Amino acid sequence: MCWITALAKECGDEIPVRLVKGAYWDNEIKWTQENGLPGYPVFTRKSHSDISYLACARYLVSDDTDGAIYPQFATHNAQTIMSIQHMNETHKRRIEYQRLHGMGDSLYDTLMEQNPGMVVRIYAPVGPHRDLLPYLVRRLLENGANSSFVHKLLDADTPVNDLVEHPMKTASGYEKYANSKIPLPPQIYGDRTNSLGLNMNIHSQADDFIAAVQQYRDKQWQGGPIVDGKTVETDHHVSITSPQETAKQVGSIYWGDKKLAEQALESANKAYKQWRDVPTEERAKCLEKFADLMEANRNELIALCSVEAGKGLQDGIDEVREAVDFCRYYANQARELMGSPIQLPGPTGEDNELFVEGRGTFICISPWNFPLAIFVGQVAAALVTGNSVIAKPAEQTGLIAYRAVQLALEAGIPGNVLHYMPGSGAEVGSYLTSQEDIGGVCFTGSTYTAQAINRALAARTGPIVPLVAETGGQNAMMVDSTALPEQVVTDVVASAFQSAGQRCSALRVLFVQEDVADRVIDLLRGAMEELQVGDPLLHETDVGPVIDGIAKTNLEQHITDIQQAGRLIARAPMPDYTMGGTFVAPTAIEIDSISQLVKENFGPILHVIRYSTDNIEEVIESINNTGFGLTFGIHSRNETFAYEVASKIDVGNVYINRNQIGAIVGVQPFGGRGMSGTGPKAGGPHYLTRFITEKTRSDNITAVGGNATLLSLDD
Repeated sequence: MCWITALAKECGDEIPVRLVKGAYWDNEIKWTQENGLPGYPVFTRKSHSDISYLACARYLVSDDTDGAIYPQFATHNAQTIMSIQHMNETHKRRIEYQRLHGMGDSLYDTLMEQNPGMVVRIYAPVGPHRDLLPYLVRRLLENGANSSFVHKLLDADTPVNDLVEHPMKTASGYEKYANSKIPLPPQIYGDRTNSLGLNMNIHSQADDFIAAVQQYRDKQWQGGPIVDGKTVETDHHVSITSPQETAKQVGSIYWGDKKLAEQALESANKAYKQWRDVPTEERAKCLEKFADLMEANRNELIALCSVEAGKGLQDGIDEVREAVDFCRYYANQARELMGSPIQLPGPTGEDNELFVEGRGTFICISPWNFPLAIFVGQVAAALVTGNSVIAKPAEQTGLIAYRAVQLALEAGIPGNVLHYMPGSGAEVGSYLTSQEDIGGVCFTGSTYTAQAINRALAARTGPIVPLVAETGGQNAMMVDSTALPEQVVTDVVASAFQSAGQRCSALRVLFVQEDVADRVIDLLRGAMEELQVGDPLLHETDVGPVIDGIAKTNLEQHITDIQQAGRLIARAPMPDYTMGGTFVAPTAIEIDSISQLVKENFGPILHVIRYSTDNIEEVIESINNTGFGLTFGIHSRNETFAYEVASKIDVGNVYINRNQIGAIVGVQPFGGRGMSGTGPKAGGPHYLTRFITEKTRSDNITAVGGNATLLSLDD
């Protein structure tokens, strides 16, 4: 407000300022928790909001703002109004009050009768029912909250003294400043600490962070296989270039081969039983220390995600957070699953217990689109359950994974238990997944590669081992005529184009009810024109590059081909400098049927299909018939319709009235079905069960001389 006052005086004009409290308070709480921020930007007690409102009001009616600000107070609170009236007795400022049409009528009618000079503005939303209903519901919920003045006023059991009590007196009655019923964002999960986030919209947080990340822009990273805790230099040395600037080298890495992979597997198998027998608590603490080290090295990891994988700054923040969450979540899951044996019921004189333990050496093969989070998630799950691990990253993002393994070893994971093997998938990956003495395979990537791994495992003559696979999807969203077009487009743009569309969960096909299709498409076209495509290390960038030249070529070929059968809606503009990288302009194309898409196009391409209410069942069937089943979005204000569609769609994750990306560990367990994966869901309560085997121990305790417990019972 001081800034507005200075601006008004500089311009020589009076600026009306409307003071409001409580609007979208619950959203602020939710967003802060989701983003893992240290504290809330709003008060968690209503009395504190009321005090702050009065402090702001005192400034607005003061001589400091006279001639610069015209104060407008939006409130339905009688105590607040009388406090402001009292403040203004000294300054005699020209002010006005505001109320919502249909609310506070009796209060303001009485006040205006007692104060004939009082100015009250009645404001009301104007527009069609479908646009106004959400607004009115929001206002009713806010004013109907248990702590609101309007709610208390209409409650006959609320004493008058409570209605007129000054908020300072109310606040002084609390033992603690913060509302203990609303945990701080780091504590929302109770048994584990929420990963640390960052608010990029606040200069005091963002500026130092961006500067710290930028210092790594020209750094040259080096990496290579890690076997028995030591980096190995091989004959195969590969240069790593940045997808946003392909002429720029960001480092180099040595690749492993079959011989080195064989050495790592032999070492891992020898170390397995010793690691299996380490108490679960110790393994869990190693993961938690690993999580802490990743947070401590967050800036470097985010920079690596950007220069090696082309990820934007916010994507980098989210990537580190997810990796941290995986470690802390799986640590607690392991404690619960493996901390102590399960005592089983049975006949007297017998002790029956069920134990779980690791399976052996897991081969963990991760993708380039989440080079840290998925890499760490796979490795953490296998390690904490008592398995040895050989981790093979995607060929494009070996440096990020190398740095992660260094931190894992620093956290206390033994070098002979965790081995790192960058290299060619055709050589190293194929060799490791075909070996007889492995305990299982954890894979994220294409459906084609997952099927090849499945065949390789089946061809072995050794023990049958699990394959945990998460693959792609032809992810769709359905929008009906009751949905809010503006919210739809916001969520569609995020789902389709964030991370350059290179998320397993990304939206590929948007089904829009024909009644609202023109409106939604017009808004989509406008939103795409505003997208900033460019250098992912810049805060203003919305969409970065795709991973490499092969991906760029394939995506642009698809855009050319599909336009022959469809109609171009929009392509986002790109600056000239993007010609030096592997950028693909975010593109939206209208088509007639999902059957026109023969495969998933893993990039910033959105296909839009109109549908009528008469063929909803056909739409659902067409989506299910793709064989994929990863994510699906629904935008509808008809809850019955949304739930009915959700029940009929064969996917792993359904999102209603929000975007369909960014699954949170332990909150939205992620994974598909059909050609989209085997399950169980990563970041869910059943995931670790695929990394363990079971053992039952039955002890006939009467064999040592009798059942002492039974014989000692009284009559």
